[in-house]
Amino acid sequence: MPVRAEPSPTFPTLGIGLDSCVIPLRHGGLSLVQTTDFFYPLVEDPYMMGRIACANVLSDLYAMGITECDNMLMLLSVSQSMTEEDREKITPLMIKGFRDAAEEGGTAVTGGQTVINPWIIIGGVATVVCQPNEFIMPDSAVVGDVLVLTKPLGTQVAVNAHQWLDNPERWNKIKMVVSREEVELAYQEAMFNMATLNRTAAGLMHTFNAHAATDITGFGILGHSQNLAKQQRNEVSFVIHNLPIIAKMAAISKASGRFGLLQGTSAETSGGLLICLPREQAARFCSEIKSSKYGEGHQAWIVGIVEKGNRTARIIDKPRVIEVLPRGTTATALAPENSSASSEPSL
Repeated sequence: MPVRAEPSPTFPTLGIGLDSCVIPLRHGGLSLVQTTDFFYPLVEDPYMMGRIACANVLSDLYAMGITECDNMLMLLSVSQSMTEEDREKITPLMIKGFRDAAEEGGTAVTGGQTVINPWIIIGGVATVVCQPNEFIMPDSAVVGDVLVLTKPLGTQVAVNAHQWLDNPERWNKIKMVVSREEVELAYQEAMFNMATLNRTAAGLMHTFNAHAATDITGFGILGHSQNLAKQQRNEVSFVIHNLPIIAKMAAISKASGRFGLLQGTSAETSGGLLICLPREQAARFCSEIKSSKYGEGHQAWIVGIVEKGNRTARIIDKPRVIEVLPRGTTATALAPENSSASSEPSL
């Protein structure tokens, strides 16, 4: 009778439903960690679109505390409705953005596939071979941990609001709560954040003894929190109290009646890591990631707690919104309820 080979119990294995697949190899206790992702353009700058796509692919490795990537492949489809001139301008810029972000991540693009298609699509595959101490399985949260988020929410709202600047019907719904300049600044901030690698956060997960993590992308903070909670070995639940959001995006979400940003269901692209950390380590993590030695733009907030429960996640009824100012705006615009990066959640 056929025998199905089972992975050795000493080698962790992860499959569909989590950020990356972890496949035990035949050789010397090593595991292959691999992930793939692709999507449609969401910003106007093709170079930045390439960077965002690459950051988004690598983020699934970073969510497991992996800081190195051995190889990347690029997936690219060029729209058949583009003119030859547009194709020749835009495609090289997207490729350059993707390659530059890969280089920043210490890896290289060695191949992939390009096709012609009705839509532009860009994405890729990231692969690394790891020893067990190089990755953190996302299943060890314990009661008393806190949840830390490393990028503000609101990317989908910012990108859509920017498109609505030229759509009077949509703009009329939100113009009472936001100015054109604020939308432009939020869009630039979202673009910068989406193109920022989560590599620094991944490295600090080891330093500060992270117990589990995921990255926040298409299912929003609530969807990804629920997915992470289901994977936990202990009987725990996640409760989110604080929502760091790019300034004014919460107001736009409310005014437009779309997105569900305050409910945690608004999709994010290339969002931050949501990390379960021991309570005594979390404030130090938030402080450390902002250090100038890691370059500009890294942030983190304590957003919730891990309590005893049945592997679910929820956002409290009236979460505290932390308005995160785009670069180039002044701190005087902050409302009094805003918190600092290392604040404890209001419980």
